[in-house]
Amino acid sequence: MREGPDIARIASLVGDPARANMLNALMGGTALTASELALEAGVSLPTASSHLSKLMEGGLLTLASQGRHRYYGLAGPQVAGMIEAITGVAEAVGPKRVRPGPRDGAMRVARVCYDHLAGEQAVAMLDRLVEKDILQRDDKEIRLGPSAASHFAAIGIDVGARPRRPVCRACLDWSVRRSHLAGTLGAAILDKILAEKWARREKDSRAVVFSPPGKQAFERVFLS
Repeated sequence: MREGPDIARIASLVGDPARANMLNALMGGTALTASELALEAGVSLPTASSHLSKLMEGGLLTLASQGRHRYYGLAGPQVAGMIEAITGVAEAVGPKRVRPGPRDGAMRVARVCYDHLAGEQAVAMLDRLVEKDILQRDDKEIRLGPSAASHFAAIGIDVGARPRRPVCRACLDWSVRRSHLAGTLGAAILDKILAEKWARREKDSRAVVFSPPGKQAFERVFLS
């Protein structure tokens, strides 16, 4: 047996179609019950419970209880990043499925990736922040530039508010196949977009839909 991480074990957990659908459903950042995940996976509740047990044992999910309800969520940003990266590989080299309707187009423009913004708008935002030296990118690593703290403070974002997680992290975007911004800063930016009502979460989807005035505000703050 080779030493090192057991990639095959994780791949076998993610590779089952029902479990893959469950994990993808949790990419929106909302915790779901076993019944809801069974619907997402297209399997019976007993089968879903078996799949969820395996994902829990593999360290890919967390479980929280509230009253009589039990809610499953992704174990963290690292798991979300893995799923986003696998989706990118599947999009690039895997067999093609029939594209869904307009909702898929909206997902490509802007969507939630666990707790931060993804899609074309998110990639454009990261590019612009790097161009202005607010963020600095070295290969796959992203870090704050000298003016980052004051820049984000001016728009109501404290880059040191949640220090236990990385402030900046690159997350490979499956639809653009380039990186968008994750980490606590990425999460704070998505929170601001939604709090300012520049955009809304589309029901039963990860898509983030900007209103015309909201799109202008987003572009003025993050793309100008």
